[in-house]
Amino acid sequence: MSNAAGPAPGTLLAAPILPTLLRFALPNMGAMLAGSAAAIAETAYVGSLGVAALAGMAIVFPTIMLQGMLSAGAIGSSISSAIARALGAGDEARARALAFHAIVIGIAAGLLTTLLIELAAPALYGALGGRGDALAEAVVFARVAFLGATGVWLLNLLGAVARGAGDMVVPSVTLLLTAVLQVVVGGALGLGLGPLPRLGMAGIAMGQVVAASIGALVLLRYLASPRSKIRLVPMAPSLEVVRDIMRIGGLACLSPLQTVATVLILTRIVAVQGPAALAGYGIGTRLEFLLVPIAFAFGVASVPLVGTAIGAGNVARARAVAWTAAALAAGLLGSIGIVLALWPQLWVAMFTSDAATTAAASAYFGWAGPTYVFYGLGLCLYFSSMAAGRIQGVMLAGTLRLGIVAIGWLVFTRSPPPPETTFALVALAMAGYGLASVAAVRWSDWRPAAR
Repeated sequence: MSNAAGPAPGTLLAAPILPTLLRFALPNMGAMLAGSAAAIAETAYVGSLGVAALAGMAIVFPTIMLQGMLSAGAIGSSISSAIARALGAGDEARARALAFHAIVIGIAAGLLTTLLIELAAPALYGALGGRGDALAEAVVFARVAFLGATGVWLLNLLGAVARGAGDMVVPSVTLLLTAVLQVVVGGALGLGLGPLPRLGMAGIAMGQVVAASIGALVLLRYLASPRSKIRLVPMAPSLEVVRDIMRIGGLACLSPLQTVATVLILTRIVAVQGPAALAGYGIGTRLEFLLVPIAFAFGVASVPLVGTAIGAGNVARARAVAWTAAALAAGLLGSIGIVLALWPQLWVAMFTSDAATTAAASAYFGWAGPTYVFYGLGLCLYFSSMAAGRIQGVMLAGTLRLGIVAIGWLVFTRSPPPPETTFALVALAMAGYGLASVAAVRWSDWRPAAR
């Protein structure tokens, strides 16, 4: 293998931890933020189509987000970590087998996603609150967008293959250009720019289908070229390799589901407290939507370093990488949280001038802001634990967060609390999640198990 795009395993085992993490994290952060910007631009396009279209988009968005969390986060990071451990152990044949089976899993998961949405869209989005014109718009958007589910899965899983070998630049640049293409194609087809017909929601959804498909083809061609660290080669599918990926990835899939359930419960609690409280909570969580890519970037950056060290049997280095990455994510998110707890108007004023909503959002940041440090710790340690092949403890930390919120919901059902009490619950759940993640990593045995 020659002309490797990513650092060799020996380099990853000897490279200074902090500079390498920063070098790996920055491209990922740019790509993740570009994806967030694409989602915001897409929402702006939909808003120009009317209230029903905007409501339909809001109904579909959780399933779009869940697909991304499953493919890029859970299964994707499982593939990255398995490849890194194989390379760290000097088993390049195993790494190539894992890379090929990423395609197998991507195609299977993508086709299954498309089938489920095509068959269940009306019932699913109706259960999520869609009614009348809003439900009709949601179904139109989803049925077109999820036609490209295979492209989305392959884009994220092939990017994970490259990251597992320490190549952060190519997948990040591909995701960045994919986000730009999605905005351009979706806007042109949805709004009917120039000579193109105005296809409305279907046209905007086509932006994701076209962009993800092209991005997946670009990564597929790159990974099959001599420039790639891991050459994709055809081979007979192996159930044992799929099981190796899903051993961690299958369990990790519970984390996005826990996150979605936590958000839904909190939204339900806040909704009964009036529109101002709900709007203030929404302004707060909109910031968290932008904070997640920051923690994600540091977490994903830790995966090849931790995984390679574990594969080589260097547990001390793996732990040093995990704690350094977690400290970076926690420090950055914690600093933002403290600033907004002290001066919430820096963020809130961009969205509202209503006094009641401003007061609710300020109360939210007053409670939740100081606990963003724990949120950063938990999210980053989740990825490092996947790279080590020891995810059970951090999964229980996510369960603890969900459990705290669920208990609060049961208590508040009888007597709805003021918004400040709900926001204190949010802070308690975040702190519990971060501290439990730290405890899980501290006490987990990261010594590699024999295959």
